[in-house]
Amino acid sequence: MTKLWKKSGKKTHPAVNNYIVSKNCEQDSILLPYDVQASMAHAKMLHKVGLLSKKEENMLVKGLKEIEALYTKGKFQLKQSDEDCHTAIENYLTKKFGDVGKKIHTGRSRNDQVLTAIRLFSKQQLTIVKKELLKTAEQILAFAKKNEFVPMPGYTHTQQAMPSSVGQWAGCFVEALLDDYGILESAYKLNDQNPLGSAAGFGTSLPIDRDFTTKELGFAKTQINALYCQNSRGKLESFILSGIVQVMLTLGKIANDLIWFTTKEFDFFVIDESLTTGSSIMPQKKNLDILEVLRANISIVLSCQMQIQIVSHNLLSGYNKDLKITKEALIKSFEIVISSLKIMQLVFEHLKAKKKVLSSSFSTEIFATDIVNEFVLKGMPFREAYQKVGRKLKEVKTPDFVENIKGKKHLGATGNLALSSYAEQIRRLKE
Repeated sequence: MTKLWKKSGKKTHPAVNNYIVSKNCEQDSILLPYDVQASMAHAKMLHKVGLLSKKEENMLVKGLKEIEALYTKGKFQLKQSDEDCHTAIENYLTKKFGDVGKKIHTGRSRNDQVLTAIRLFSKQQLTIVKKELLKTAEQILAFAKKNEFVPMPGYTHTQQAMPSSVGQWAGCFVEALLDDYGILESAYKLNDQNPLGSAAGFGTSLPIDRDFTTKELGFAKTQINALYCQNSRGKLESFILSGIVQVMLTLGKIANDLIWFTTKEFDFFVIDESLTTGSSIMPQKKNLDILEVLRANISIVLSCQMQIQIVSHNLLSGYNKDLKITKEALIKSFEIVISSLKIMQLVFEHLKAKKKVLSSSFSTEIFATDIVNEFVLKGMPFREAYQKVGRKLKEVKTPDFVENIKGKKHLGATGNLALSSYAEQIRRLKE
């Protein structure tokens, strides 16, 4: 296969290709449909500005649609010799249309080709992540509503602290996911800029129309400075991953809680056996491997973000081949967060609160602060009430909080009344 950068007849040493060409054609091929989309827009723009005839535009668009159809059927396979999907596309067009195929690269570089494909890919993936995030929030919210006033101990320092409820515990993750959604929205907006036409980072003297391709590809704006288009590679991917990391951290907190709260020592919740795995030696084991793997995957996404930041932080302005490896980190992170959100939806669909265990798990001391507050309501200074109850903890009698917890102001004050507002926020975001 002809390399796009090949100029002379001298052969490139095979070790060079083996070292710099992606070993994972499957991952690189993920960007192919987005490069096809961008190439169609580019061909239409070249005709608009007079650099292609209408016949030539039609030929190229037809060829690109053929590639798209072959790819959909799994018949456009990338080979190691293709170097990447961008080379494979141009080679196909050149083989089919000769000199007309060679015109597709007019006024652009492979650098802005890659950038544009990554931006289009990221737009679609961020849309999927946001959609799955809202579905996850809805699933957790349904669980929170169902168990809104089921008593549950609240913990600080991994010790019982104050009365809480399953509704408050689950509801806190709904609110966290809604915050994460806002970060993803910011990442989407920053990514929604068209770099096509910036070429190798210094533009082109040809009379191209970058705003035309911006509109054609559905970008919100044209990224103006051609050099910044290249410098923003790595920066934008890192910001996208910062949003993905926050989603994973929220999911990881849930996973960690459930790993502990489903143990025999706590026994607060039970997850359907179909979501567990077994042991090769211990017949009784029902392991929540899915939550352990999810918890571990946070480290993978964090390392992907760090990888992008380290690779891109100390490069001379303009394109550098170092940036090649950022594609894999971005693609991998999207795959992880989408699959993790789907797993968490499944978990909450099959999660049950063990109400009797939860109600009977309260220690006497957990009500100490509430008893302090009862004294405060009768006019005693808080610090005096605090000292009074603290000196006589052994004499504290369990009040009727567990029995009266349904509808009691204590739980409303700690967050349960917000569940209806979460539902409204989700509804608005889905519109």
